[in-house]
Amino acid sequence: MNRRALLQSAFVLGLGIRQDDQASVRPKEGDFLVKADDAAKTPLAPADIPLGAKHTLAWAMDPSDKTVRSGSRLNQLLLVRLAPETLSPETAPRAAGGVVAYTAICTHNGCDIDDWLATEQILSCSCHASSFDPKQGGQVVDGPAPRALPALPLTIVDGKLVVAKPFTSPVGYEKG
Repeated sequence: MNRRALLQSAFVLGLGIRQDDQASVRPKEGDFLVKADDAAKTPLAPADIPLGAKHTLAWAMDPSDKTVRSGSRLNQLLLVRLAPETLSPETAPRAAGGVVAYTAICTHNGCDIDDWLATEQILSCSCHASSFDPKQGGQVVDGPAPRALPALPLTIVDGKLVVAKPFTSPVGYEKG
């Protein structure tokens, strides 16, 4: 293998995804949200997310070709519906019908946020006990996580939850 071919192969491998792989592209403005386990790809409405209950796992979906952006675990979302009056001034503008969306990836070591502390209404990562407050912009309230969860601003279009803007910060964890 010549040097040029080797460098081209390394470049392609380093990218990790093909540019035309729309399932791996981060959620885009205008994407619908669908439940992670919904084969029918039914766009979610705020009422589909139970008020004050454990988070709902979701993906963004391109409304034109129905591509679910599930090609990267970094795209998985946590949806929580809270009473709008409980949301901080920073969080409220990113919510739609009381629904807030955050990455499902813990900012500490990249584990999945997998727990809901119902009494406190806090998202939690069972790997290293980091906890995040969805009412306060996903701020860290306990544990070793170094920063808040990236939020995905939402809006409502024709009664459905829709991505309003890109994530508020890079999705992923702190590499030490």
